[in-house]
Amino acid sequence: MPYSKARKRAVLMILCTGLFMAMLDNLVVTTALPGIGADLGTGTAGLQWVVEAYSVVFAALLLTGGTLGDRWGRRRVYLAGLALFTAGSAVCALAQGIDVLVVGRAVQGVGAAALTPGTLSILRHVFTDPRERARAIGVNSGVSGAGLVLGPALGGPLVDHFGWSSAFWINVPVGAAGLMAAARVLPEVPRSGARPDPAGQITAVLGLGALVLTLIEGPVRGWSDPAVLCGAGTAAVALTAFTVAERRVASPMLDLRLLTDRSTGTAVLAGAAVGFGFFGLSVFVTLYLQYVLNWSPTKAGLAMLPATVFTAVTAVLTGRLCARFGHRFVLAAGLVLLAAGLAGFTLYGAQARFAEFGWLMPLLGTGFGMAVASTSVAVMEAAPKARAGAASATLNMLREVGGVAGVAVMGAILSARFAAALRDELPATGSRDADALAHSVTAGGSTGLGSTSGLPAAVVRGIDDAFVTGLHLALWTGAFTLLLAAAAVLLRMRKRHRRDDGPRTDGDGDSTAEESAAAQPAEP
Repeated sequence: MPYSKARKRAVLMILCTGLFMAMLDNLVVTTALPGIGADLGTGTAGLQWVVEAYSVVFAALLLTGGTLGDRWGRRRVYLAGLALFTAGSAVCALAQGIDVLVVGRAVQGVGAAALTPGTLSILRHVFTDPRERARAIGVNSGVSGAGLVLGPALGGPLVDHFGWSSAFWINVPVGAAGLMAAARVLPEVPRSGARPDPAGQITAVLGLGALVLTLIEGPVRGWSDPAVLCGAGTAAVALTAFTVAERRVASPMLDLRLLTDRSTGTAVLAGAAVGFGFFGLSVFVTLYLQYVLNWSPTKAGLAMLPATVFTAVTAVLTGRLCARFGHRFVLAAGLVLLAAGLAGFTLYGAQARFAEFGWLMPLLGTGFGMAVASTSVAVMEAAPKARAGAASATLNMLREVGGVAGVAVMGAILSARFAAALRDELPATGSRDADALAHSVTAGGSTGLGSTSGLPAAVVRGIDDAFVTGLHLALWTGAFTLLLAAAAVLLRMRKRHRRDDGPRTDGDGDSTAEESAAAQPAEP
């Protein structure tokens, strides 16, 4: 049934609110970590899990959340996810110990994994006109990207003025209001009627969880550590079993043709590259601003505001551009601009001022907004309607895993180069001290960066210069990854092709026949 313009706007606003909170909590907690450590009396290991508990659960359950929405009802699963996310936020805010806080973060991750895939699939159901839908997805992607970029910008002032718990309390009233509004406004979406896939569920959760944990712990423990090797082996076995299982079941939770298809496969891999570059940039540039340039959390967060504004505005415009010109060149342009932003930071060192590198923020926001929106449009236009939730979950899952990989790989590169440069800058400290300082940076601690007040000025300058050297190499790695993704987009999305079970797609344009979805069997 057609929906009125007012109903469509209300649905879009509600879905954007829930997605904004889920994306915001990826990074909002980073500025709260020092306060959490001081208040709850925990060290680096505990603080790591405050961040990782959300990322691990979110990434591991995204595919499950998308599949459950397709089978049990996207509205129902979205509401359950928003309720869980709001409850988890309250648990985090009330936590008096690190264990409770980590549990609350995990509950947030479960809720985010349930509500995130449903946003795009509900939008696809409500916005039936391809051009109108592309614009709606652009708005949705802009809000998603703004949530990621705004995390540090919002978290800094909240922590400075109201304490670390305020970073979680803010979600509670917004989530409660969003839940009541969603229950009234969101429509029922036809279910796919597919059979359960328990083998896929179990192997996906186990494999993705082990993969994310391995990527997180590898740079900290060392890639030869027995626990890391065990995690890598578990991930390899479980994901292989998942692939085999998905090929044999009639209703797989992940349609592998989404990955082998030239258009959707390239788009989701581009999304992973976006996560790789952007998450690595966000984490390590935040350390650079606070520990090397000695900025407060508030100042460091506010420095990202121009990127937030440009992300939101550009994503909305990108939806319109994709609707008119297609997503291939828009996606490639976004990847190139984001790569240029990462590379641009390598021009500045330990004495840089915002007036010098501030121009990079609009560039980063523009590239990120274009890339996030165009990947969403590309995947949702090409995926079969009945599998929209699973397609959305696949895109978000790979973007999240890409983000974790970006932090891990760029962190490992930064750490190794930092230690080598530190040995050159401070030969008197010995290699053991240099390695310990580099390890603390990768592990998320502030030893050697945030605790240098008692050291001679020459030593502090050496530490800062060594960190900048490592940061530059890490950023070049992220930029190169994004450029490779842009090349893949231009090369692999060139030719017209046709999916066996979905609309014809063209890398240079929209889905050429939205109406072809109507030729598919009606959903029960």
